[in-house]
Amino acid sequence: MKRKSFLKKVAIASAIAPIALTTSCRSEEAESGAPNIQTSKKYRWKMLTTWPPKFPVLGEGAELFSKLVSEMSAGRLEIKVFGGGELVPALEAFDAVSAGMAECSSSAAYYWAGKSPAFQFFATVPFGMNAQQVNAWLKGGGGQKLWDELYANYNLKPFAFGNSGVQAGGWYNREINSIADFKGLKMRIPGLGGKVLEKAGGTAVLSAGGEIYTNLERGVIDATEWIGPYHDYKMGFHKIAKYCYFPGWHEPGTVLELFINKKKLESLPTDLQRIVEGAAAIVHDWVLAEFDAQNGIYLQKMKEEGNMEFRQFPDEVLQQMRTFANEVVTEVADANPMSKKIFESYDKFRKQITPWSNMTEKAFYNQLQQ
Repeated sequence: MKRKSFLKKVAIASAIAPIALTTSCRSEEAESGAPNIQTSKKYRWKMLTTWPPKFPVLGEGAELFSKLVSEMSAGRLEIKVFGGGELVPALEAFDAVSAGMAECSSSAAYYWAGKSPAFQFFATVPFGMNAQQVNAWLKGGGGQKLWDELYANYNLKPFAFGNSGVQAGGWYNREINSIADFKGLKMRIPGLGGKVLEKAGGTAVLSAGGEIYTNLERGVIDATEWIGPYHDYKMGFHKIAKYCYFPGWHEPGTVLELFINKKKLESLPTDLQRIVEGAAAIVHDWVLAEFDAQNGIYLQKMKEEGNMEFRQFPDEVLQQMRTFANEVVTEVADANPMSKKIFESYDKFRKQITPWSNMTEKAFYNQLQQ
């Protein structure tokens, strides 16, 4: 063989080899089911929230999620966060993400009760499970599967995105010594808790967060619930209310949510899908920890700076409110087959986990922690 001919064949073989190797690797990847990672492609998402921009903990959690996803994906997935009202009105976030106008949103499921009463079971239930218990239901008791099933009807995939823990019982300018003291009481309180209040003879009032302080100060409402010491302090309730009651029977462990347009999520490469899931899990843990950390600090600040009294609801009041709550939850569960299916799962798990919680958490708080 002539030298010139030989060199030409070597050059051709060298050029073909990388192509053949790449083709072989892609073939093996396809056969193995391994993800085909397109490292050069970048994605840009919009994230809505139902919270004001940069809202403490809740809005901060959305910003943390965006930061984590960007860092873990090396910038391949960037998420721009919009506060409630910045891109769409806060309570239109669900429909906007469902329709694909934005890719995801941070919220709480009880805002969507108008679509189906079943949504409320994935936020909070009066006298229901606390943060630790509801987390166990979602992850180990089949709750997440039901949540996925419900949201799939709207082209959405939900994730737990934090928890408030047991909330404060509310700020009152009226003493609560018996169930009769709820007669005629006007209170800002949403969701199932509001329906329980109405069964006790009160009136549930819905108002924007920015209106609550003025309404309470001027007597438009007699009481309000919000979240807990950290956020309540920033609202200034300790300066205008006479009493802060506890515990928060109406919201014993409110789950916050991240929901993502299902088609948009599934269109991501597998590694980016896992990054989104991992970042959501980190935020879920951070939100509850941040609530607890800040609430401890601001409870002390309110005690030092406020003129109100901290009071525990009388046992007989809580027992009667529990009766009303059971009636409300039964009515919600009977609303449609999906609500009933979800409630039966929730209630079965609650009854299953309560004896263990009583032997451990409850006994610890009551007897061991001073």
